This record gives sequence, C-alpha cells and structure tokens, in this order.
Amino acid sequence: MEQQIKIMAVSGSLRSSSSTTRVLEALQARLEQYGSYFLFKGLAAIPPFDDANETPIEVTVWRQHLQEADAVLICSPEYAFGIPGALKNAIDWTVASGELVNKPLALITAATSGEKAHAAWLDVFNALSANITPERSVLISHVRAKIDGKGNITDPPAAEAIKILIDSLVTSASSSVTAGN
Repeated sequence: MEQQIKIMAVSGSLRSSSSTTRVLEALQARLEQYGSYFLFKGLAAIPPFDDANETPIEVTVWRQHLQEADAVLICSPEYAFGIPGALKNAIDWTVASGELVNKPLALITAATSGEKAHAAWLDVFNALSANITPERSVLISHVRAKIDGKGNITDPPAAEAIKILIDSLVTSASSSVTAGN
C-alpha cells in the first residue's frame, strides 16, 4: 500500500463558486485515495503582508497548514493578465519562513487565457524553492468550456494533463514522506 499523504489544496479565487474552487472540489475524491485532502478556505482572512515582528494568527494558521502538508495543490485564475492578489499575498507570508522550500507543489492555472499568470506563478514558486516540475504545472485555458458544472474536467487533453499532475504530485509527496522530509 502506498504511503498515506496529506494534500493541501488552495484556490486562488475567493469566490466559492469559481472555476478554480470547483476544479479542486472535483479532484478531492481522486486525491483522498492517497490520504487526506484539505481545501484551505482561509485566504480572505490573511492580512496584507507586513514583515513586522508580530505575525497575525491567520498567518500562523496558514503557515501551519502548509508545514503539515506533504504536498500542496494550487489552482489559480488569472486576473487582468496577472496572478490573484489574495493568493500572492498569502504566498508572500512564506518567503522568510520557508514553508514551501522543497515542498512538493502542483499548479493548475485555470483561466480564460492564463499564460501570463501561469508564467508568473512558476517564477514565484521557483524563487521560493518549491518542488514543482513541468508535470505538475498545468495551464487550462478557456477553462469554462473544459469543465462541467461540478468542476470535472471534460476536455480529454486537460484531463490527461491533470492525471499526470496528480500521479507526479502523489509520487513526489510519498517519496518525501518515506524519506522523512
């Protein structure tokens, strides 16, 4: 039996009915077979980044969830050809504390276009030394035409890319858990 892992999912949208949130909810059943799956819903509560000496409790909770996760799955929209501010703000809170360093991470950018946000996220995660590979980096342009009402991916090439992403994320997280990282 494969090692049970803890996967933390984060939607880059604050809307509960967003495409990115629906995609992550649809992936839950597929990912729970490998262990626990947690969709973080506290993004809106994280205050603007401030590197002052005091860390707000919402940031402490965010960091603790990231630290306890064996893998992180992010699904992000693209806003005005860029990355969403609330998620970028939350990620900024991890720069000095390092929760994403060597953490197995997967990115799905699900947007109308998405190329600019996807490229920007890859730069951010590389700067933070997250463990992200090309197999765990999927851009789904025109997402609304490629998912059903529940967030299930109906486009065969996108579905195959997500299958590869999941397999790679689970393998990487299981290896990290086995190695004791």
